[in-house]
Amino acid sequence: MMNFLVKTLANAGALAVAVWLLDKITLTGDSTAKKVWTLILVALVFGLVNFLVKPIVKILTFPLFILTLGLITLVVNALMLLLTSWVCDKLDLSFHVQGFWTAVLGGLIISIVSWALNMILPDTD
Repeated sequence: MMNFLVKTLANAGALAVAVWLLDKITLTGDSTAKKVWTLILVALVFGLVNFLVKPIVKILTFPLFILTLGLITLVVNALMLLLTSWVCDKLDLSFHVQGFWTAVLGGLIISIVSWALNMILPDTD
């Protein structure tokens, strides 16, 4: 349970950095508390999308992973971020990613920040 909480907080932090750095990734809310709550819910959706959908996509695109020496990972991460944006829209969460190239850059930022936060935060389970 603690590992799940740490990963969710790392995802929320990484998403916050991406929202802060990129103008075309938006998170809106009336107050700071509402934005934080929305960010945590978006992190849960993002974690769920990465847990359920990403392994299937990676298996289906395995030949492309070999052919591109893993660079297709950027595209897969972008698609997961766009899917998260779509699901959040359906759940009336105020998180939106505008455009594929923004998603590619956002996915790269989220991957780097999430990796760094997971290195710093404790991993007990």
